[in-house]
Amino acid sequence: MKKAIRHTIYITVFISLLLVACSQSPDNKGSQSGETQQLILATTTSTEDSGLLGFILPDFEEEFKIDVNVVAVGTGQALQLGEDGNADVLLVHARAREDEFMAAGHGVRREDVMYNDFVIVGPEDDLAGIAGLTNAAEAFKKIAEAQSPFVSRGDDSGTHTKEKAIWSETGIEPTGDWYISAGQGMGAVLTMADEEKAYTLSDRATYLARTLEGTNLVILVEGDPILFNPYGVMAVNPDKGDHIKVDLANQFIDWLVSLPTQEKISQFGIDQFGSPLFTPDSTAWREAHSS
Repeated sequence: MKKAIRHTIYITVFISLLLVACSQSPDNKGSQSGETQQLILATTTSTEDSGLLGFILPDFEEEFKIDVNVVAVGTGQALQLGEDGNADVLLVHARAREDEFMAAGHGVRREDVMYNDFVIVGPEDDLAGIAGLTNAAEAFKKIAEAQSPFVSRGDDSGTHTKEKAIWSETGIEPTGDWYISAGQGMGAVLTMADEEKAYTLSDRATYLARTLEGTNLVILVEGDPILFNPYGVMAVNPDKGDHIKVDLANQFIDWLVSLPTQEKISQFGIDQFGSPLFTPDSTAWREAHSS
């Protein structure tokens, strides 16, 4: 299963990138010889699996002659890479943890980027009877009571963080054979849930992207305010080492939150699904569209 090993591939790629970075000059302002510069972006798997990064990053790389080396892992791992000084910039989706990251001094700048929502998906026969519910905790409780298979990310990602928050509202500690902790990215978890005829929590963008590959899972629960899913971008503190390219990180952030890029984000997914997979939410975007 190609996507099931994506997590391992990303870590391997990251180690290779780190070795390359260590062998280069620690000039934070990049090469003065006209060579293409390198920026390490640690991000959640949803921005990669949904196809968003492939849609927008080529514009940045072409305009600024900067190669963006993407390390797509769970949000928790992305934050850890930033904390350890092993990435230049982070694009993640766990607001409380982002605030903690900034408060601890691991980052020097944070900006809102976009949002979408989480959905509870599962098999069409829906043996737990959750279809049409608008309360995520109630849906989780019914899944647990029925002991219907549920696949958890189990990887300290933003999605896993949200899942745990929903379980906390139910007062249930999910355990037993029905509860499967995968330790995988969103794409792999959706594949596993499809094969096992199980339920799972997914960001809407990755789920919709998987429908193009023929998943049998359907959206059963949506619309609960707890399922709101905001994304933020952060520049890693350059005090973590001379190798941290904070100038390039800020250049990337400026580009990501700019009106042209936000406009492009607003178009992503319309051709395939009739509506965008992410809603722009930068300060510049909100100010331009406020009335």
